[in-house]
Amino acid sequence: MTSEATALRGPAASLADDDFSLFGLPRRHALDRADIDARWKALQAQVHPDRFVSEGSAAQQMALQWVLRVNEAYQRLKDPIARGAYLCELNGHDVNASRALPPSFLMQQMAWREALEEAGGPAALEMLADEVADRRAALLRELAERIDTRQDWPAATGCVQALMFIAKFSADLNERLDG
Repeated sequence: MTSEATALRGPAASLADDDFSLFGLPRRHALDRADIDARWKALQAQVHPDRFVSEGSAAQQMALQWVLRVNEAYQRLKDPIARGAYLCELNGHDVNASRALPPSFLMQQMAWREALEEAGGPAALEMLADEVADRRAALLRELAERIDTRQDWPAATGCVQALMFIAKFSADLNERLDG
């Protein structure tokens, strides 16, 4: 095996390995962000194209592929919603497939939208932002439970979909707060 192949193997044997294998992490939702960041930095240092300048263009091209793959995996793993969606997908549940959310959450969505429209000032917007942040935190805990403890993929998929709505709504809310 050439030195280039050895250096570019890293913890994963293939660019096609899943993100968790690539980063040497267990397939679970509850992961430490600092650990993910540290593993990303270590992988980046290992496969950075600058390390392969003297190895020629083929080695640098392979290093570039590895850098792109490591960055792609990092983007998914560092974001708890994206990580949850990825775990669901790895277990055969597409979070983008149409699925009805519980009526209680649909009612919550409507109430939040109405509250956003009717908010008279920064104090009302801040209260709504706090409420949405609390619900997000509760859903993230529920998502970790559904994935890591119960392996209830349909319920985890629903949690991810609800969290995706909350992310979009939070962006709208923050825009209003900033405006």
